[in-house]
Amino acid sequence: MDVNARTARWEDHVELPLAAASTLYLAAYAVHVLAPGLPEIWHDICLGTLYAAWAAFAVDYAVRWRFSGRGPGFVRSHWLDTLVLVLPLLRPLRIVKAYETMERRHGRPLLPLYARVVTYAGMATALLGFSGALAVYQQERYAPGASIRTFGDSLWWTCATLATVGYGDVVPVTTKGRVIAVGMMACGLALLGAVTGSFSSWLLQVFSRQGDERPPGSGNAPGA
Repeated sequence: MDVNARTARWEDHVELPLAAASTLYLAAYAVHVLAPGLPEIWHDICLGTLYAAWAAFAVDYAVRWRFSGRGPGFVRSHWLDTLVLVLPLLRPLRIVKAYETMERRHGRPLLPLYARVVTYAGMATALLGFSGALAVYQQERYAPGASIRTFGDSLWWTCATLATVGYGDVVPVTTKGRVIAVGMMACGLALLGAVTGSFSSWLLQVFSRQGDERPPGSGNAPGA
């Protein structure tokens, strides 16, 4: 069995379990951040779930690196997987990849290309926004002089940041909060660019088809 076949077979077996691990990761993180009054045992369970999910991602990354036989070249060609492994904020995005895998298993995708781009971007925005709001809220809620004191404040700030419009009165004041903000700004620009580019391309194709379908001689008649 060649390298590509082994990798594809591995991904077919682990994609849905990794999506489940991503869901558990996000749920455990949400409980850990939003319910500080829970008994300590529940926070320990949440932390154990977070570490177990990270271990699952690490095993998947190591196996695919081993199958590739490319050494350091694997890291360069799989930079998004590397970021997902290193940055906890991006791990829920594996749910989007699992949705794409399920679409492929049906043979022909159920949605056209442009609809898929918008769907994936919407899912990524929702997952990234929720996990980013949790991360910023965790860093900011007890910081002196912070303007983000509630999870509602954090959600509002996240929506404004991902939409690239900004909101001057609600900003992170901690170093970690600002680092998260920079990452979310970059992701917001990338997602906005993907949706805008896809929509523009779709409009061009629609107008092009309308022009091709116009019968000969259907233009404006020359004036007398």
